[in-house]
Amino acid sequence: MAEIYYSLGEETEQIEFKKSTGEMKEAVISIAAILNKHGKGDLYFGVKNNGDVIGQEISDKTTREVSQAIGSHLRPVIYPEIMKETYGGKTVVHVKFEGHMQPYSAFNIPRIRVADEDLVMSQQVYAELIRKRDDFRESWERKISEYHVADVDMEVFSRYLKRAKEVGRIVFENEAPQIVLEKLGLTNGDHLLNAGAALFVNCGINDLQMAKFATNERITFTDIRRHTGSILGLIEIAMQYLIDAMDWRAEFNGKLRRDEIPEVPVDALREAVVNAFAHRQIESGQSIQIMIYKNRIEIYSPGVFPERITPEAFAEGNKMAIRRNQLITQVLYYSKDMETFATGLKKIKTLCGEAGVRYEFKKEEYGFTVVFYRHCGEGWGWSGEKDYVRDNVPHGDPHSVLHEKTLEEIIEELIRADNKVTRAQMAEKIGVSVKTIARKLKEMKHIAFVGSGNNGHWEIKE
Repeated sequence: MAEIYYSLGEETEQIEFKKSTGEMKEAVISIAAILNKHGKGDLYFGVKNNGDVIGQEISDKTTREVSQAIGSHLRPVIYPEIMKETYGGKTVVHVKFEGHMQPYSAFNIPRIRVADEDLVMSQQVYAELIRKRDDFRESWERKISEYHVADVDMEVFSRYLKRAKEVGRIVFENEAPQIVLEKLGLTNGDHLLNAGAALFVNCGINDLQMAKFATNERITFTDIRRHTGSILGLIEIAMQYLIDAMDWRAEFNGKLRRDEIPEVPVDALREAVVNAFAHRQIESGQSIQIMIYKNRIEIYSPGVFPERITPEAFAEGNKMAIRRNQLITQVLYYSKDMETFATGLKKIKTLCGEAGVRYEFKKEEYGFTVVFYRHCGEGWGWSGEKDYVRDNVPHGDPHSVLHEKTLEEIIEELIRADNKVTRAQMAEKIGVSVKTIARKLKEMKHIAFVGSGNNGHWEIKE
């Protein structure tokens, strides 16, 4: 049987071929050069320079190595799409990439594409690209998008305008989208700027991924969802997901109706979600991620945190605002979804402090994560497993009994029911860490473990 030959055509200023992943360094250099000239392009491994497909052996490890090489040696960071494709029975790796944070450097050297060559960039061109990148008028959000005013999600737009008028930050009477969006600086004729499309159009510019995991590790998920849409629409979707996923407890305080208290303040979560969308590097194409583990909630935003500044400095209120997306943050300010004085992290700190919730700000290599630890408020960190308490309440309102019991009381009940129960089993049933159980047992001087290992048991001194 004759061998089938397949050609992908000729190399161009936006298309590069490499015979194998053995040419990885040259490939990363070509990606940087193409990005600096055109902002996007395609690269194929397993293809000769003349376009003939020769293929190569490809495994999951292969695509991982390509991703890691690009992530390690290209700056600023991009998030390419890496695919396995077959032509004429031969498999190649197709790298589809895009980025608008020029200039890009590969192995610390900026290059630019000229025909099918990757030439070292001149200082003059480099300085010009830096100037354009730092000029807010040249930013991604101010470029004209493919979307029109007619593409605006009117339900989202109407809710936004109503909020902005209620808080008194938008006062003009005309509510026609064309007029309002023009006044907000989000249009160019009938076209929306990228910022306007990201805020109000149900399109693929924004991507939200959410998942719940069975344990404290990212191993087994019990639910996973993905949404695209407008920033304002996705914020509401994310908030509802978080509200539904959290545990809530009841407080009566002498009232006829009980107060429902979330394990993490809703306003703190909303602050983290809004900031994740507002300050992310949108042009990277990476998703906002919400991950709910048994012991914590993580909200991740792509876009590196400002160099030489710590999140704690913002949380203390000691730094001026640094806005990656000035148009978007300005529009969110008008509806009071966010403020302009770098108060977001400070608000999270204050709300979590008042609720006794432990939190953490994490500067990641390619983004920023806010972590909220679940069940860590004083006096209710033990109430993670509500069903356990309810199942052991024969009469009355389970919420009121749940609120009255302390961690010590529940531990003592477990030991009375089974004096061989382990710390791990107690932690699992109550919904706290083994470390918390061990610390609490150390404080309970009337309880002692007699013996050792499987032959030992707990004793309670009356």
